Amino acid sequence: MWRELLAVGRHAGSGGYRRYAWTGADVDCRAWFRGEAEARGLVYEVDRNGNQWAWLGDPGAEDAVVTGSHLDSVPDGGAFDGPLGVVSSFAALDELRSRGAEFGKPLAIVNFGDEEGARFGLACVGSRLAAGQLTVDAAHRLTDGNGVTLPQAMEAAGYDPEAIGPDPERLSRIGAFVELHVEQGRALDLSGDRVGIASAIWPHGRWRFDFRGEANHAGTTRLVDRRDPMLSYAETVLAARREAELAGAVATFGKISVEPNGVNAIPSLVRGWLDSRAQDQASLDQVVGGIERAAHEYAEAHGIALDIVRESFTPVVEFDHALRDELARILGKDTGLTVPVLGTGAGHDAGILSGTIPTAMLFVRNPTGVSHSPAEFAAEDDCVAGVLALADVLEGLACP
Repeated sequence: MWRELLAVGRHAGSGGYRRYAWTGADVDCRAWFRGEAEARGLVYEVDRNGNQWAWLGDPGAEDAVVTGSHLDSVPDGGAFDGPLGVVSSFAALDELRSRGAEFGKPLAIVNFGDEEGARFGLACVGSRLAAGQLTVDAAHRLTDGNGVTLPQAMEAAGYDPEAIGPDPERLSRIGAFVELHVEQGRALDLSGDRVGIASAIWPHGRWRFDFRGEANHAGTTRLVDRRDPMLSYAETVLAARREAELAGAVATFGKISVEPNGVNAIPSLVRGWLDSRAQDQASLDQVVGGIERAAHEYAEAHGIALDIVRESFTPVVEFDHALRDELARILGKDTGLTVPVLGTGAGHDAGILSGTIPTAMLFVRNPTGVSHSPAEFAAEDDCVAGVLALADVLEGLACP
């Protein structure tokens, strides 16, 4: 399975993946998912929001156990973020069948659509729609960098955008959702453990900073006569680093848009996107508030107009404690080992769904801690350990 997916959406120049929602690479990933489901005799379906499901047992029955993740990527992302969870889910099912496991509950594997938000700027679109955290109107207004709307993209890929919306009936039939994911950090590598359990997802959000100045000639305009928004933006980037260091948090300006974007032109608009995350809400408020104050001060000093828009926000997510403890019990049952429990600054579909259904996460060791990069990596032995851990968990939850 891993080898079959490796070439899909891989960019020859960067070596990274460009599996953006509703593009050709995404469609190919979806075809792969359907093929794996049908090869195992699972009931395949696509919900109203384009999320793919593969069912063992009755999809309409109650108290289902669901696992899975996503297949889309960030720009030039790695091979493991998302796909490891989906591939491991199919492999865990294969493992359980080889054990002769008898399922007392329906089991499903899911591929949530547009988790990374690389194309339309909003993460976890598929799960947000299902959970009612993204309205239909707001979803219809989502637009990519080429002006293509989400409905247009879905329709071009063969899906009905008019059907999207909350899916409470489906979610009400799920008794537990467990998502396996490569760790996005080095906690497991430092502790020497192959697999860990998630405790919580840090609160995080995305903010857009629009610095508006005056376009002019780069060679003939005196420095004192300039209203250059790039200066205010650059100073704000440095302020973000300072504020994050003070609060023990993270803050990143990783995307920028410049107009008119000419080498010999002073910009009229610099638009930068801030991603910030912290271990608690108070720390996040401190960081973002400090960055916003600094940005306004720098903008005023340079005669720049500034607008700040919060584009998305996810509060702290505490995974279901009873389910988390059950995972720890299952994984330590025969070994007596204590599985490490750790928090994460990365968002996931499991976090979005946690307000509606009991959710939990397993992490697989990442020896470098690198993620969202072609250098992202997990050793084969660790991946196998993740599959076996997931199989044990699914057996404990669905085969009472």
